[in-house]
Amino acid sequence: PVVVAGRARLRNSCAAAHAAFRWASAQPGYAPGRHAYHSMLAILAKHRRFDDARALLDQMRRSSLASPAAVMLLIRRYCAARDVAGAVAAFHALPSLGFRPGVAEFHGLLTALCRYKNVQDAEHLLLSSEKEFPFETKSFNVVLNGWCNMVRSVREAKRFWNAMEIKGIKRDVVSYGSMISCFSKAGSLDTVMKLFNRMKEAGVVPDRKIYNAVVYALAKGRCVNEAKALVRSMEEKGVAPDTATFNSLIRPLCKARQVQEARKMLDDMLGRGLSPSVRTFHALLDVARSPIEVFDLLDKMKELQCDPEMDTFIMLIRKFCRWRQHDSVEKLWSAMPANGLSPDRSAYIVLIHGLFLNGRLEESAKYYEEMKAKGFPPEKKTEEMIQAWLSGRELAKASASVGSRGGSVSLRSNPRK
Repeated sequence: PVVVAGRARLRNSCAAAHAAFRWASAQPGYAPGRHAYHSMLAILAKHRRFDDARALLDQMRRSSLASPAAVMLLIRRYCAARDVAGAVAAFHALPSLGFRPGVAEFHGLLTALCRYKNVQDAEHLLLSSEKEFPFETKSFNVVLNGWCNMVRSVREAKRFWNAMEIKGIKRDVVSYGSMISCFSKAGSLDTVMKLFNRMKEAGVVPDRKIYNAVVYALAKGRCVNEAKALVRSMEEKGVAPDTATFNSLIRPLCKARQVQEARKMLDDMLGRGLSPSVRTFHALLDVARSPIEVFDLLDKMKELQCDPEMDTFIMLIRKFCRWRQHDSVEKLWSAMPANGLSPDRSAYIVLIHGLFLNGRLEESAKYYEEMKAKGFPPEKKTEEMIQAWLSGRELAKASASVGSRGGSVSLRSNPRK
């Protein structure tokens, strides 16, 4: 447990975590357990050290500690890196580790591909694997959800929806939920209501997720009273509103700058004994207009034991940089460890750009070097920006040095002969 905890603290410094793991593994009387291996595998894969990750997986196999879960972890990180070939190869390597790929693993692969927007590849894999994995609604729902909610392509969602009908795939509440969610986010209220009515006509009973999507579409379409009425209707039908239901009202209200109405929804939510989520506060923080308002909301989060996430800090650092509130930026950056967070690559990039654009060039360069020291590769744009400034600074120093040496004039006149 001590070794795992140590690596958790070093999870954003891959080289240090890997060195610590190798050192611990070499100690007499200590053999890494499955949890320790999974922890190290996750860190290596997160930093795209796939050769080291595969070597570690092979080491797990030799220690009889390999598991489908470890392979699926690796597959998800391949998909995050948009390395589809690597993900599929890892899936097909399951038998070499002593495991037969089943439907659950196949669905896991499809889900991972879709989650990171490799939906076209997921669809191709699904359609080409019918012999190994016969067509079923759940498999098609994974890809449909990819088109609907990951890529958010209305055109592709319609095409795949029609393909399901052509192939005789039954469309269930999950299928309708994906489509309604897609059109809800696209702001197509008419289509949302048509799908909602059609599913009820087909005898498919709406679940909470579908109600929430329709509530969101209505609120986004400025039909707030109708959205509230639907919340009452779902309660009458025995479907209790949850945090996501109120988020479906609060988020579009905030986007429409109806902040007071959104605040009323928050109070209603709390009055029902529901706990706001990070998403609830993100919607409100996004429309906050002053540092005082931001920190009041953060205090409210703390009071309700709703811990901020890395995305919370990134959003607020970007906002404070835009407001040129550098003290607040430093306050937020320093608060991360107290919230159990360590700055990741995205946080560094947002901070570096924000400081640079505000003319705080030395600080920006300092955090750039710190980011690289932790093993985070900089974005090309970030690297070019910082390197151009560093080169300009060195050139200015060199010019100043030459000028001070070559431009000195003696004040003593030459003696007359």
